[in-house]
Formats: sequence, structure tokens, C-alpha cells
Amino acid sequence: MSLERNPAWRAEPVTIYTCPMHPEVERDHPGECPECGMALEPKTVSSGAGNEEEAESGQNAETAALRRKLGLSAALALPVFLLAMGGMLPGLRDAGWMHGRISQWAQLVLASAVVFGPGGFVFGKAWRSLRHRSLNMFTLIALGVGAAWVFSVAAVVFPGWLPLSAGHGGRHGPDGQEGAGLYFESAAVIIVLVILGQWLEARARSRTGEAVRALLGLAAKTARRVVDGGEEDVPLEAVRPGDILRVRPGEKIPVDGVLTEGASNVDESMITGEPLPIGKKTGDSVTGATINQTGAFLMKAEKTGADTLLSRIVAMVADAQRSRAPIQRLADQVSGWFVPAVVLAALLTFAGWMWLGPEPRLSYAVSCAVAVLIIACPCALGLATPMSIMVGVGKGAHLGVLVRDAAALERAEKVTHLITDKTGTLTEGRPVVRAINAAQAGREDHVLALAAALEKLSEHPLARAVTAAAAERKLTLPEVTDFESITGAGITGKMDDQQVRVGKAAWLKAEGVAVPSGLVQAAEALQIQAHTVIWVAENNAVSGFIAVADPIKSSAAAAVRDLHAMGLKLVMLTGDNPRTAQAVARELGIDDVRAELSPAGKMDAVRALRAEGGAVVAMAGDGINDAPALALADVGIAMGTGTDAAIHSAGLTLVKGDLGGIVRALNLSRAVMRNIRQNLFFAFIYNAVGVPLAAGVLHPFTGWLLNPMIAGAAMALSSVSVIGNALRLRRFKG
Repeated sequence: MSLERNPAWRAEPVTIYTCPMHPEVERDHPGECPECGMALEPKTVSSGAGNEEEAESGQNAETAALRRKLGLSAALALPVFLLAMGGMLPGLRDAGWMHGRISQWAQLVLASAVVFGPGGFVFGKAWRSLRHRSLNMFTLIALGVGAAWVFSVAAVVFPGWLPLSAGHGGRHGPDGQEGAGLYFESAAVIIVLVILGQWLEARARSRTGEAVRALLGLAAKTARRVVDGGEEDVPLEAVRPGDILRVRPGEKIPVDGVLTEGASNVDESMITGEPLPIGKKTGDSVTGATINQTGAFLMKAEKTGADTLLSRIVAMVADAQRSRAPIQRLADQVSGWFVPAVVLAALLTFAGWMWLGPEPRLSYAVSCAVAVLIIACPCALGLATPMSIMVGVGKGAHLGVLVRDAAALERAEKVTHLITDKTGTLTEGRPVVRAINAAQAGREDHVLALAAALEKLSEHPLARAVTAAAAERKLTLPEVTDFESITGAGITGKMDDQQVRVGKAAWLKAEGVAVPSGLVQAAEALQIQAHTVIWVAENNAVSGFIAVADPIKSSAAAAVRDLHAMGLKLVMLTGDNPRTAQAVARELGIDDVRAELSPAGKMDAVRALRAEGGAVVAMAGDGINDAPALALADVGIAMGTGTDAAIHSAGLTLVKGDLGGIVRALNLSRAVMRNIRQNLFFAFIYNAVGVPLAAGVLHPFTGWLLNPMIAGAAMALSSVSVIGNALRLRRFKG
């Protein structure tokens, strides 16, 4: 049996794991990031149910493990806290055992169990951060907790070694004299709070991946395949291109394909964000995971597995969620020196209290230095950008806005000029033949047949309208040889030894073809009414023209108003003639129109706009001829109904190609970038305020000091607050 022909023998794809904060870190197994210590998450997501369950079970296992550690550490830390604070509690204030050697040794044993039991992972991560020379939040936590624990152990085991000036809070040594202060309760409670923060963070991070998991859940699990007149239910993985499938009312369409029999209305809201169902008839395309509503139909499978639109959306979303926005460079630069700066701040705090502080100086110095180390957590700073990107990109996918990378999303916020194509962007993209004008009366069908014979070999958006009109009239099309397409001009070929050209009037004139003035006047009258004119010539004489109209999209006018309200200037670049372009622009209120442009002309227009001072240019298009301009623009926006070349050249892709989608995309960009700035502000202001407070700057004026336990709680909540703010993007409406 051939290995290639039997899918069961093929190797399973390897799951790659990466870090949300450092996507450059990749491993072929679960673990933790050597840069920041966070748990690695699957980088690639498959529409297969097994991979989905594997990813979800891995996240659940991490959350469950942290929950167990939290329960155990809290149970052990509570008696430590009560023993340390017993002198403040009614009924225990006068109990001598609460302040004696038994209490001290009990605190030592229980706190050590917390620090090196459930909290042992903190020191493991800190050691690895030192080994990899990448200091992170766990480095600071381990230094702070370790310093508090070592100081307290020394005070218990060797009480005579520490000076009496280390006494703090009314604690006494075994001889009844004031001795060194203990910080076992701080060390234990800080570990509890760290684990609490890690647990809350893991739960919140799992919610940022809900968008991809929800997309995976949309796929059908089985398909009804028609074979030799019978039908059978088969797993989705068994469907192959070319299979005939039956879809009944209420069922999910299993894969991408085309209707071969029947008609129905299909709910495509999962990929377009539009709630209204779309009518489908024989010959129309349907998308996997959309829902058939009313009628039963047969369809031919065209794209399966990873080639379906849903799988491509999932892959694009997963890649974009792991990409890095340029704004993150600021956080990276700060994080590079953040931990050493905090350690230096802690040392200066210790030295300052030992030099200038009141008695007991050593106790104050240790407490404040530990608080500085604990409160200055760089995790919130590192999470500020990737969490917003993950949630925003996932939300965009549900609204029909696919983001190729975070850089495109950031650039989209700054757009000042939006360039659009006409056909398929401002118009329906489904043109129809409205008029045929022949140079010789009664030769209209001949003109249409010549044009259709060439257009059936073309990929131009207007070609389908011409061939459909010929099919409707049941015309016999002549055979074509020596076919050639001249980009931005027209098409040509030979029929019965006649050189036939179909395209623009300017191109025909350049080829030496005479265009009668009477036909020109008739064409101009139609162009003023937003008709596109296609000229047909045999040898060196014009045979006539075909007028094609492409209706303006019903949503275009409202979208133009919204874009103007956002402060954008709209520019239409089209290969169509100026009169047709001007007619569309007048109706919609487009600011600037440039017509009869070749692909090179569109690139020149984009380049010229970008050269204007302060202009940030977005280009929206859907054809092959738009791909170069899409790649050149600051932000390329491809209409999902367009070609793969356009989609691959763009930073943003709209599943449903209209201006309303562009409005949603730009609003999404602004919402995500606003959310990122909020997160960065929270992280910066938190540390800017927290570190000086922990160092004790208010003590000379108010006598107030920040307890290391409160610093631990603030440290844990900082990361959770950043993730919680990012999760607000799930409520974005567009």
C-alpha cells in the first residue's frame, strides 16, 4: 500500500508552542517561556476537533494546577498570618504562646512549606531567568520573597546574630528582649497572591483565545455525500474536491463549493457579520460552516480541509494574534532595563533606610526593599499590547475583518486618505449588459458574440456580464486563437482570420482602429449615466460597443458619510472612463476621482498621495490589477470577494467586500490602539506610583509604609487589570 495514498499513515502535524509576550520563542512541546516565564500556548490552530480539544485541555490543566496550588498555599499561609498578627486580634492579644519561640518556629515551618511547596515554581522560573540572562517578574518576586524568608529564618535560628535595632512591631526574642522582626507572613501571603494572580491571569488569557475556538466550533462535523444515486454520512475529513453533497434545511454547509441543483437562502453572518440571509441558486458559491435556511440543494465540493475559507480565516487570525505591533517596541525597550532598574531601586531603598531611617532601621530597610521588589512587576507592561491584539483580531474575525498582522492594524488607525476601486468596492461587482450598439443596424448579436468569445477567456470583472448576456441569447461563439490580454487596456485574438479587439477606445485608437463619431456620442451619453462602455473592433474597424452597468451598493452612500465623519478623504482610482467614474463619484460624494488608470497608474497615484506631507494612505481593491497598489499603500485592504493575489497583498481583508466593512476595520483599529494605550498607561503609571510608595517616600510626612503583602496584591492585580481591559474589546460592535 502506498504511504502517500493512505492518509492514515501520514505523520500528524507537529503543534508549535509560543509565548503571547514573546512570539519569537517557539517550542515543539509545552513549557514556559525562557524570557518571561509565562506558559507557552499553541501557535497554530487546526479545524480538527482533536487539536481543538488538545489546546483547550492544556489550558484547563494549567488553570486547574494553579487552582490546586492556590488552595494549598492559602491553607498553609492562613495560620502563619494569624500567628504573626495574633497580637492585634481580640482574645489572642494576651496569649503568650502567640509571641514565643513556638510561634516563631511554627511560622518558619509553615511559611517554608508555602514558599518552597506551592511557591517553588517562582524560584524555578527565577533561576531559569538568570540562566538565560533574561530577568523578569519572577526574578523580582524570588528576590523579594527570598530576602524576607532568609532574614526571618536568621532571626529565628540565630536571634543573637542580628542587632536589636532590627526589632519591629513589638516582637521579642527568647530572652524577653526586643529581637529581629519576622516577615514569614509577608513571604507566605505574597506567594499566595502571586499564585492568585497567575490563576486569574491564566483564566483571563484563556478567554482571549475564545475567538479562535468559536471559529473552530462553527465547522460542520459530517457531510451527506451522494454516491451512485445513494447518500451516506461521512466525516468532514473524508470529503474531497469534486464530491457531490446534499445539504438540507437547517444544516451547516460542510465545505466551500458551488450549487449544482436547487436553491436556498443561506445565513452567512458567521463570515460577513451581516444578519440578513443571502439567496443562492444553481451556479452560486457557498461557504463551509454557513447555515442553509430554507431549501435543500446539491453542491459540488471545491475546497476542503485547510483550503476552506473557515480554515484560512482561523490560520490568519492565529498568525495575526501572535504578531507584534510596532508600538510594542516601546514596551520592549522599557522591559530591557526595567528589572535591573528595580533591583537598583531596591538596593538604594535599603541603603537609604539604613542611613537615614528611624529605628529599627534594619527592619524598615528590609520591609521597604522587599515591597519595591514585589510591587514592580513588568508582566503588566509586557501583556499590554499582545492581549489587546489577541482579543481585537479575534473580534475582527467575527465581524468579517481579517487582520494579516498587528502592524497593519496599528497603521490603519493613522489613515488619512482612503483609495478605493470602483468595481466590486463601490458597486455590486455584478455588472449586467444594459445596451448593445452596433455600427451596422441589426448586427448587435454579432458584436456581442465577438466580445463574449474573447471575454470567456478573461478574468476581468466585466467579462462575466458579457458572457452571461451571450448565454441568455443562446448565441454561438466563434473559436478564438492567439488570445492575448493587455493589462489595463483590453483583450485580443483571432477569429476566422479576423483580428478582434475588445477593450477601451483609447487602446483601439492607439492600435490604429477608427472609432466613428456617432458611436462616440452614443457611448458618452451612456457613460454620463454611469455605464461602462466596452468597444469591439474587427481588424481596423469598430463593430460597435457594449454598455455595461454595475449598480452602486446600497450601503456605499452611508459608508462614505461615516468615512468622512472619521476625517478621511476618499479617492477613487479606476480603469473605467472618466464620465462613468464621475457619475458614481457625484452620487456618493467621493472627494477625488482618477479614471482610465492602468495598474502602474494606480501605483503612481498611491505613491503621489503618500508623498504628501502627513498623508497615510489606505488602498481598497479586489482585482489582480489592484495587487501592486495594495502592496504599495501604507494599509492594503482587500475585498474578500476578490482574488487571492489581492488578498495576499493586503494587510486587512474584508470577508464581505464593501465600504461598510472598511468602516468596521478602521473603527476596530482605533479601538484596539486606544485599548493598547490604556494598558500601557496603566502599566507605566502603576509602576511610576507604586515603586516610590513601596520605597517609603510618604513615611517622613505621614508615617505610612506600604506593607509587602499589599504590594503583592497590587502586583497580582496589575496584570489582571490589563487583561481585563483587553477583554473589553469583545464588546466592540464596529
